[in-house]
Amino acid sequence: MARSHAAATAGSDGRPSARDTRLRLWNSVMAVLHFLQGVLMVVLAAEVLWPVTRTRYGFNPQTETIFPETVAFVDANLPLLVAGFLFISALAHAAIATVLYDRYVDYLDRGMNPYRWYEYSVSASLMIVVIAMLAGVWDLGTLTALFGLIAVMNLAGLLMEQRNESTDDVDWTPYWVGTLAGLVPWVVIAITFVGTVTSSGGEFPEFVIYIYLSIFVFFNLFALNMALQYLEVSRWKDYLFGEKGYVLLSLVAKSALAWQVYFGTLNSPI
Repeated sequence: MARSHAAATAGSDGRPSARDTRLRLWNSVMAVLHFLQGVLMVVLAAEVLWPVTRTRYGFNPQTETIFPETVAFVDANLPLLVAGFLFISALAHAAIATVLYDRYVDYLDRGMNPYRWYEYSVSASLMIVVIAMLAGVWDLGTLTALFGLIAVMNLAGLLMEQRNESTDDVDWTPYWVGTLAGLVPWVVIAITFVGTVTSSGGEFPEFVIYIYLSIFVFFNLFALNMALQYLEVSRWKDYLFGEKGYVLLSLVAKSALAWQVYFGTLNSPI
């Protein structure tokens, strides 16, 4: 696909170009913003323990039958999980702005950024785990599966960029595979919502609903950003415009989730 990859390389005199400098500054600022929010989460948030369970076989000796039994596994400190995905993003941006910067620029000139997808495969996966736990999905196996599906979704984004680096016709297969993988966790969480509402007569923390809806929208905006890049719509013809879109969406989505969790668990404990 003949996309316009605006170069961010050094000028003819060997000095960094203005765009090169802006990209480094952009990632440096994002590293600081994510890091500071992570620190605030650790310092300000009270300890909120959330149960993680596991399912095993139980045996009824009277009826000599087996049945699924849920047992406690560990209590996770929710604010620390939230701080975790903020610190992961901070570390990724800091690495890109420093030791990985030259390779980062080279990748951008090729119309890809694998570091983005590596980071998202961990940070976004941790985000979905936090959302699922708030919604009442506490089974370790299910949480692991949801983490894995979001990781697959983001690695499909990596494959999308790799497969279409030098093609004239866009191969959308990785895009649709990633879309399917990314949709399943939201369906699983929605099923839990329905089960909770049905069994409790409609009682459910409103802030969790807001989190579900808002972060679902943000996740879809990432997919839209990629689609606009590959359809070469307006300013998305320049790959760097879409790159900055990803970075901004990442910051806003993570910040929105972090502070919704903070104020929700602080003011409306479940």
